[in-house]
Amino acid sequence: MTDHARPIRKAVFPVAGMGTRFLPATKANPKEMLPIVDKPLVQYAAEEAVKAGVEVLVFVTGRNKRAIPDHFDKAYELETELEARGKAELLNTVRGILPSHVSVVYIRQSEALGLGHAVACARPVVGDEPFAVILADDLIDADPDGGLKQMVDLYERQRCSVLGLEKVPIEEIHRYGVVAGEQIAEATWDVAGLVEKPPREKAPSNVAVVGRYILTPAIFDMIGRTGQGAGGEIQLTDAIAALLEHERVLGWELQGKRHDCGDKLGYLKATVEYAFKHEELSEPFREYLRGLNDAGLI
Repeated sequence: MTDHARPIRKAVFPVAGMGTRFLPATKANPKEMLPIVDKPLVQYAAEEAVKAGVEVLVFVTGRNKRAIPDHFDKAYELETELEARGKAELLNTVRGILPSHVSVVYIRQSEALGLGHAVACARPVVGDEPFAVILADDLIDADPDGGLKQMVDLYERQRCSVLGLEKVPIEEIHRYGVVAGEQIAEATWDVAGLVEKPPREKAPSNVAVVGRYILTPAIFDMIGRTGQGAGGEIQLTDAIAALLEHERVLGWELQGKRHDCGDKLGYLKATVEYAFKHEELSEPFREYLRGLNDAGLI
């Protein structure tokens, strides 16, 4: 079986970032553990990966990130307490965070040298397989199976790297890696080039790469040849641009809504919208907001 014919079984989660935009909340707690209603961001990301067929979750972590492995680990004391109190529903929730067939691996990124470097840290686990990369602070609301499943479906048809894309306002383009290329189908782009965080006047399009990638293992050699880029970091975007010289890369405009939960306002918007969807909280939360509106507070 050739490398490109293999299914997407592994997903890499770069979670070593400092989360400085949310200080002091992230001083001791990883930003990926910030909750959206009653689940942390990293759990939404893991669930999305599992829905796409991923069986191995690879977390690239840093200092002060113990909360992430603790979250996915078995909590004997908590489970014993819930069982003793007869709280069967909560017990099932705690035990069912990940399906039994899914395994978890943790790798330490010793220095914060950029997204490209974080992905390279996963090479010993990924090996020579194609794999996914998920940035947990980009929360993709895409029923029923999530954004990554859409990209896996495209990968299985085309057998090449796939980038998750979104059209963004031109005034925000300097915050993203931006695609140059041709739209070849309703949501599919043939990527010809990438520019990391360009100024508005030099952006090749308003189509940005957001926090979902499917990459062939050739990306590791490209990262190894990539020097420091924007912000003095080893940028994954630069490595993908180098990959384009050797392999085809497609882009997929994610069908759903992306919430930028690395941004305070984006995080608050996601919390409100997911509260509207919550089975228990939806109606009382709407009633609360109606009361605020009636009182002239919103």
